Amino acid sequence: MPRKGMKTLNWFSPKHSSATDMNSPSTSPFSSPSRFAFSPSRPSFSEAVIDRTIEMAEQMITKWDPDTTTFAKVTSLFYENRKEAKDFIKYVNNLHKAMHFHASENSRSDKLVRAQSLMQIAMKRLQKEFYQILSINRALLDPESISTVSSRTSISTRSSTSEFNIEDDDIDNRVAIAGESISEVEDISNIVMADLRLIAECMISSGYTKECLQIYKVIRKSIIDEGIYRLGVEKLSSSQVHKMDWEVMDLKIKDWLNAVNVAMKTLFDGERILCDHVFASSDAIRESCFTEISKDGAMILFSFPEIVAKNSKKSPEKVFRMLDMYTSIVEHWTEIETTFSFDSESAIRSQAMTSLVKLGESIRMALAEFDTALQKESSKTTVAGGGIHPLTIDAMNYIILLADYSYVLSDILGDSPPPAKSSLPESYFGMADSDESPAPVISLRFAWLILILLCKLDGKAKHYKDVSLAYLFLANNLRYIVVKVRSSNLKYLLGENWISKQEGKIKKFASNYEQLGWSHVIQSLPREPNSSISPQQVKEIFKRFNSSFEQAHRKQSLYVVPNSKLRDDLKVSIARKILPVYREFYNIHRDTIAKERHSSHVIKYSPEDLAHYLSDLFFGPIESGSSSSVESSPSRTIPSQLQ
Repeated sequence: MPRKGMKTLNWFSPKHSSATDMNSPSTSPFSSPSRFAFSPSRPSFSEAVIDRTIEMAEQMITKWDPDTTTFAKVTSLFYENRKEAKDFIKYVNNLHKAMHFHASENSRSDKLVRAQSLMQIAMKRLQKEFYQILSINRALLDPESISTVSSRTSISTRSSTSEFNIEDDDIDNRVAIAGESISEVEDISNIVMADLRLIAECMISSGYTKECLQIYKVIRKSIIDEGIYRLGVEKLSSSQVHKMDWEVMDLKIKDWLNAVNVAMKTLFDGERILCDHVFASSDAIRESCFTEISKDGAMILFSFPEIVAKNSKKSPEKVFRMLDMYTSIVEHWTEIETTFSFDSESAIRSQAMTSLVKLGESIRMALAEFDTALQKESSKTTVAGGGIHPLTIDAMNYIILLADYSYVLSDILGDSPPPAKSSLPESYFGMADSDESPAPVISLRFAWLILILLCKLDGKAKHYKDVSLAYLFLANNLRYIVVKVRSSNLKYLLGENWISKQEGKIKKFASNYEQLGWSHVIQSLPREPNSSISPQQVKEIFKRFNSSFEQAHRKQSLYVVPNSKLRDDLKVSIARKILPVYREFYNIHRDTIAKERHSSHVIKYSPEDLAHYLSDLFFGPIESGSSSSVESSPSRTIPSQLQ
């Protein structure tokens, strides 16, 4: 223990040490081979005081020499007695200053040799303490705990307030005081971090930077490497990726997506906080240390997307995993630049950017393949009842999923030329785009893909022998597309103007269907029913109507309209064209025909019967059912307009 008289020797206290000590050539972490290339300048004081300083340091250092006593060998200084641990650090710092004095007076002095020997013992003790604290407290120093209880700002603030110069009683009572605001575990973590910094600063200022960093790097690098491995990320070769089944690759990409989130928010961030704190005294040491412990793990993490993008088998459906990885890097880019901000870590930032570029290239290639595949689709098979074509369903599902990534696609496709429109009028795109007010490239891309789909559907409609069914097919499929657009991000990309134009086309298709499919039924009734028609003419009109209606109903009952709104709109429209005229004709001539024999063969349907028959339309054959379930589960109820 220091004697009472030592309190006057403030020059030996770390509180009063020169700010330039850590930055002088003699104590730089990258100094010359000599540990004690001392500064020529020194304060004036008596040699007796210096000798006494060495004697007091010797008492403390030899007490904790692990090679002299079993107690010192098996006991942790910082765990056993925190006050004595702090005194130990003070004596070591004072010993180092005494060595400066003797080296300047006589570099071959026996006292200097004695002090150097003590310093070696002290450093051996501190190496042991440093290793024990790092090893035993792995749980308290895991990156997640550190990033939870600390931030780089708070660490920096604490560094500037010299927390290690507080009184001994304050250190011993810190847990009790901090317990009012933070948990005990968090407080212990802070104490452990403070101990590490105290030892590191002492070793570095004494010229033992290499030994200190070697211990730190070995232990903390293993934590990062182990963390990356446990997160499911491993270094893969190009040939491994190329030969890997997509199901296996898909699982590895999912692991990577989780890993990059955890790594950037906890693993690397926590390690950067700890490293910045422990080695706060030197920017050069902090940079060198963090770069060495993090570089391998970070390079494995950020090289994975590049390897996958360059070597995995390409197909349009795999683009979404590429987009997931691209999005993840973009979302964590600020953290990447902040965490790996040192110049020596430029390779990590460069690798992350390279992966971003390669993913973008792979995504553009996949989208081009989808565009080509859509244009080359040439199946001639028609859908029963004019329902939704599988191409419509598959293409829209793909396009809708792409629209969920519109933000990153805008970045990826930003430099790509927009679809060529020279051969197509603006109306085909269905959206405003001019030199004065150009539409976003991403919007034009999606409008182009849907335009290709619509052109394909136009071609498929020509394979129907019944022209009315062809128009119903177009109405059904375009309605499906519009509904999907309205319920997805495509609504914002294409805009209301596009949607309105497509709805206008749906109405036109539906009108053409009605005209071709039901006009002969409507024309079988007189435009102005009156009582002046002869009974024979009335019979002929009823018979002609019955035949036309039955023929139309028999054919139309096989047709399907999956969308409930379009289905009801068609029923109501057809009913309004037939029922009022038929009801009037029926009411005028029913009694006349009823008096004759076999009147039931003439008047087969009441207006109510017709309403029920019409309400059963557009569900398709009962046994099929599949087409009608594409958009909604149809209900066989009579619309209120038909009742």
